[in-house]
Amino acid sequence: MTDDPVPVTAPRVVPLYNPANVLTAIRIVLVPVFLGLVVASGLAGAGPRIAACVVFCVASATDFVDGWIARRWSLVTSFGKVADPIADKALTGTALVLLSVYDRLPWWVTVLILAREWGVTALRFWVIRYGIIPASRGGKLKTVLQIAAIAWYLWPVPHPADVVGPVLMAAALVVTVVTGADYLIQALRLRREARAG
Repeated sequence: MTDDPVPVTAPRVVPLYNPANVLTAIRIVLVPVFLGLVVASGLAGAGPRIAACVVFCVASATDFVDGWIARRWSLVTSFGKVADPIADKALTGTALVLLSVYDRLPWWVTVLILAREWGVTALRFWVIRYGIIPASRGGKLKTVLQIAAIAWYLWPVPHPADVVGPVLMAAALVVTVVTGADYLIQALRLRREARAG
């Protein structure tokens, strides 16, 4: 019988420069590009609106792709955990504010959605020492509806198909509020159970 030492496996180090983080960085860079296109055009003219919509959709697509890559190949990094949600909220928030600035969307809708988005982020940080609140299916549906609604508002959709935009935004608003309330309940429960234990 031998007492050979058990080999110790070093923890896997995920490089900062990986495809998931590069896509997140691209999304951050595309936010000012999108902002510039909208401001320069004032959301007037089919060509500029199409260009702004394409940039928004490409940037939004990177959100789904970078998350999938990070999970599929275990490329989750501290940078990604912080930068990814910031990039998401910067893109969506910029789009909503611009739509309100140019009178395409009521300000109360923008304020309510942004309050929910930043409120959930604050909740996550508030209970992070007790545990993680995972993304729900409702949260993912909310994201898809918001992106679809914003894209519909940006694209020069002819009448009467343009009425679909407000319908999508109304659905996104309902899901946004409902999932926000659900996150609040989860955060309070997680904190109460952790402190009780």
